[in-house]
Amino acid sequence: MADSLVFEDVTFSYKRSDGKNAQILKQLSFTIKAGEFVSVIGPSGSGKSTLFRLISGLETQDEGKIFMNGEAMKNRLGHIGYMAQKDGLLPWLTVLDNAALPLKLKGLYGKEAQKDVMEQLERFGLKGFEENFPHELSGGMRQRVSFLRALLSGSELLLLDEPFSALDAVTKMVMQEWLLEQWTEMEKTILFITHDVEEALFLSDRILIFSETPVERLGEITVPLGRPRTVSDLKNPAFTMLKEKLLMDLKKMVTI
Repeated sequence: MADSLVFEDVTFSYKRSDGKNAQILKQLSFTIKAGEFVSVIGPSGSGKSTLFRLISGLETQDEGKIFMNGEAMKNRLGHIGYMAQKDGLLPWLTVLDNAALPLKLKGLYGKEAQKDVMEQLERFGLKGFEENFPHELSGGMRQRVSFLRALLSGSELLLLDEPFSALDAVTKMVMQEWLLEQWTEMEKTILFITHDVEEALFLSDRILIFSETPVERLGEITVPLGRPRTVSDLKNPAFTMLKEKLLMDLKKMVTI
């Protein structure tokens, strides 16, 4: 299996309000294989979102290299599919126009581009809502439009930053199963930030754990569940034991 993303001795710091540097990553190295679903968990403020900002090109590392599909890309901005916690849909645009934004940014207009988006809207269960505005959609539907927009970026790597955290429990469960179905069909690589241990275990092949600052290495857990998965797998004894262990480990990292 080829490498989708490689961090090689990456160091990153930012300047605090007092003028001093705060180091977040220190010579961090890790690899994400193509087609993997990998979740990232850890205490708030440990550097998870900073990691995504570096991968997407919103920030630049101080040292080290970041490889995408074997290439050390210096300009990653706009080349990675990024879905944030808030759906980020533009309220003055319809579902169709919101979903089509990545294509328009690439200079693709006209009936052919619109046809591609319409086909995806049907696949995502949004047919008949293409002329609706974001405020007319349910939370789950808004997240599906946001995910489609990230998908239409054309990237083989998708970064999902707590996309379901604002949803109610039932909608969240439905969206998790839906996401796994889409991931299986798309054969994309997904890196997924969450604070929900159960969600991380249910969705992922592997879980990377932020446990220190600055981050020099990531803890790693391989999820002992086969695929495909359904919510009934949450009752698996191996799943329950691993969930309890992870929760206890994370509890030790939290300072109040």
